[in-house]
Amino acid sequence: MDLSPDWVVGFVDGEGCFYVGINPQPEMALGYQVLPEFRVVQHERDVQILYALKRFFRCGVVRRNREDRYELRIRKLACLQEVVAFFERHPLKTKKNVDFAKFARVIRLMADGQHLTPEGLMQIAEITLSMNRADKVKAQEILAELQQRYGRRDSPPQAEMPG
Repeated sequence: MDLSPDWVVGFVDGEGCFYVGINPQPEMALGYQVLPEFRVVQHERDVQILYALKRFFRCGVVRRNREDRYELRIRKLACLQEVVAFFERHPLKTKKNVDFAKFARVIRLMADGQHLTPEGLMQIAEITLSMNRADKVKAQEILAELQQRYGRRDSPPQAEMPG
């Protein structure tokens, strides 16, 4: 099955998800790991679509998601950079493009190694708070912990008092 770029854009607009997780990971220098992923979930009767998307993007894993659901999941940073490049050349048409733009920012920050710095990790946490659904208690807790440990990014510099 050959997929055209326009078909992929329309399908991902309806069925795709750009997600960034931040998980506690004591082995990491900052104590957290950033895990971005591009996912598409389908009923098992349409699993061939996921394999076609995997061939189209030339990366990812197709695996069972739930009882009768399968997913294509792309997590490798180099592959995600290719996915981002594709959707920048072929923009999504729905509101999902807003989340995609935020996802693309995270991928660029990671490609620059910013997720390994306190400032970059806090920036990524702030971006993820504004993506997808708004009730991200875990991301809010992580951001608050990072701000407490490394200082708040949003605090203006203190002005010197005359005198």
